[in-house]
Amino acid sequence: MSKLIETVDLKKYFNVAKGVLHAVDGVSISIEEGKTLGVVGESGCGKSTLGNTVLELIPPTSGQILYQGNDITKYSKKEMKIIRQDMQMIFQDPYASLNSRMTVQDLIAEPLLINKTFKSKQETYRRVGELMDTVGLARRLTYSYPHELDGGRRQRIGVARAIALDPKFIVCDEPVSALDVSIQAQILNLLMDLQDEKGLTYMFITHDLSVVKHISNTICVMYLGRVVEIADSDALFAKPLHPYTKALLEAIPIPSLEGIDRQREIIKGEVTNPIDPEPICRFCNRCTKAKDICHQVEPELRELENGHKVACHLFDDWKEI
Repeated sequence: MSKLIETVDLKKYFNVAKGVLHAVDGVSISIEEGKTLGVVGESGCGKSTLGNTVLELIPPTSGQILYQGNDITKYSKKEMKIIRQDMQMIFQDPYASLNSRMTVQDLIAEPLLINKTFKSKQETYRRVGELMDTVGLARRLTYSYPHELDGGRRQRIGVARAIALDPKFIVCDEPVSALDVSIQAQILNLLMDLQDEKGLTYMFITHDLSVVKHISNTICVMYLGRVVEIADSDALFAKPLHPYTKALLEAIPIPSLEGIDRQREIIKGEVTNPIDPEPICRFCNRCTKAKDICHQVEPELRELENGHKVACHLFDDWKEI
């Protein structure tokens, strides 16, 4: 299966009062057509910035963003307007991302009207009705406003807007984190059904590893702007390699009435300053297994086995058997 999206040494820096903030620092990832890449990590690790940069909502500092093999960082505004129809986003907050003064019908119709998809408003609103049916919004809500709806229905509006132009790629920026657990499951199932039906490709950004396992084919773990581990979803959960990934997995609560007692490695220590960081392992100050080299040299992301990649000096002497 061909790669739909690929980044090559992608960087996004921000000039701040105390220096240069390395929000995304040398990220190289790829997503196959019709598949889902889950991006996980703590708040502030650069997940959302990566998603926004991949969509060119914010311009990258350097690096390449390849869409179907073409570097879109070199595209003009006119070319990007065309390509944006294939690349959409579902935002985290289903209320803040919607115009409170617009009805459900107008919110879903907005991308269709901007891109002049149909010749008449009658055709546009007929398409809006079809989209409402697709995402599970009752037609009686056509003239409702966002404040009259619950979080699940608001997020269904966001999903309908994202698929309105029949895109190929969608960045889902924590689309269920603001929802109740039961509603989360409904939205996740909706996204998976749409993927099967339309062959959509997702970048699914979240901090909830139990959610990302449910929807992702491949998982990318980020820490302070860097990718520390990438692996197939099942492989990552069965055999995490990076100490940070292990700590994240151990933090997942296990529902049990018997009170399962298990050993957990709690992350301690100070977070490395992401402003003008030194070329060392950014997790070394919090890692219980850090070696001298971790405080001197930044580890490179390298493949160990079957597409499982890790950036950690603990595996410098690893050899495939």
